[in-house]
Amino acid sequence: MTELELAGQVVELVRRAGGPGAQAEVVVTRADLALTRFANSFIHQNVAESTVGVRLRVHVDGRTAAGSGSVVTPDGLRALVERTLAAARLCPPDPAWPGLTPSTPAPAGGPVDEATAYADPDERAERVRAFVSAAGGLETAGYCRTAHRSSAFANSAGHTAHGRAVEAAMDGIARSGGADGVARLCADRLADLDGAVLGARAAAKARAAADPVELPPGRYEVVFEPAAVADLLQNLSWFGFNGKRYVERQSFAEPGAAQFDPAVTLVDDPLGASGMPFDVEGTPRRAVTLVEAGTTRAVAHDRRTAAEAGAESTGHAIAGGATVGPMARNLRLAAGGDASPAGAVPGAWTPGAVADPDTAELVAQVGRGLLVSDLWYTRVLDPKSLVITGLTRNGVWLVEDGVVVGAVRDFRFTESYPRALAPGGVLGIGRVPVRQPDRVDGVWWEAPPVRLASWHFTGGASG
Repeated sequence: MTELELAGQVVELVRRAGGPGAQAEVVVTRADLALTRFANSFIHQNVAESTVGVRLRVHVDGRTAAGSGSVVTPDGLRALVERTLAAARLCPPDPAWPGLTPSTPAPAGGPVDEATAYADPDERAERVRAFVSAAGGLETAGYCRTAHRSSAFANSAGHTAHGRAVEAAMDGIARSGGADGVARLCADRLADLDGAVLGARAAAKARAAADPVELPPGRYEVVFEPAAVADLLQNLSWFGFNGKRYVERQSFAEPGAAQFDPAVTLVDDPLGASGMPFDVEGTPRRAVTLVEAGTTRAVAHDRRTAAEAGAESTGHAIAGGATVGPMARNLRLAAGGDASPAGAVPGAWTPGAVADPDTAELVAQVGRGLLVSDLWYTRVLDPKSLVITGLTRNGVWLVEDGVVVGAVRDFRFTESYPRALAPGGVLGIGRVPVRQPDRVDGVWWEAPPVRLASWHFTGGASG
């Protein structure tokens, strides 16, 4: 039975058990996930799973509840419907119920690479071997993964949709004398992951991170590599462009206001890659510009937050959205206006602390500042202004007169992400965005390197 047939069957079960007034929406997803993990420069784990998940949300007698299950036999589906209806009858009334998505044509999804969808362990192992070999004897660890999802939606308003998506990702480190270098990439095709390129990059950064010195805390000009920029995008999405936080007035976002540097354009574009063409409410997904040349244009909405804001759903409903809100999960930072690096491209660039020519062009313009590979363990101190505290990771270097002069010990920082990206804060954005994988399948952040005028480092990482 296809996913769409299963979804339709669940809708019919709700109609029979809940009566003609019961409303239901169903998402059925088949997921084939495979992971090849390595440590100490050896593959130590190869796992794969194939699952079918059913998510049901019902609205009956003015009350709403959701349930999920993985047993798709007739008895299993019937049990899911019965317990979800029972839960709805115990819930408080839901006067803000926005109703079901009407029957709407869904866009075609992005292209699906069949070779990635059905990749075998040997193909992932080849990329691990290339990563390890390119590291030149350094200790390595990481993973290579592939994912294939096929999903269908149906509701009792007669709306249906279907789509497929694939993803390949590789994330690895190389270690030299206690210093780690990292390289990671997410792509639509496994063929686009070059383990040798990633391994060589991680090893070069690890070697360049040897013998770090300690610098005093303070404000520094910074060049963030794509992995660090991805953390900015993730937190902006979760806490800033989240429609639930917006309607609760817990977001900094002010549509129509020039809140960012004119260099900044942010677009959530699930269909620019092999993303699913609809959200969990069945709303068709499309590219949504959240920031255009520095001006905030929109926030991410599901049907409930859109109704509260007097807007329309942008197709960002997620499972659990009633609690965490709608999310932009395929966010891309693009240069808005004349945001590309100015100045001469270095004539001779050698991989090391600087991982690519795009970053090298930004570094060449820094008088005195820091090159930062990665941010991690970031936590929100103030959601409204989005003040974040966290640590640097996988390499920090001092830059003087456009040249990397040495490695620096990791810092702790405290910074408002919107403030750092505010007008006048962005000194350059690289030309080449690099897609960074998230821990969650189907979520990615596409980021070029970025040069910022100021970032507040508050002390050493152990302080």
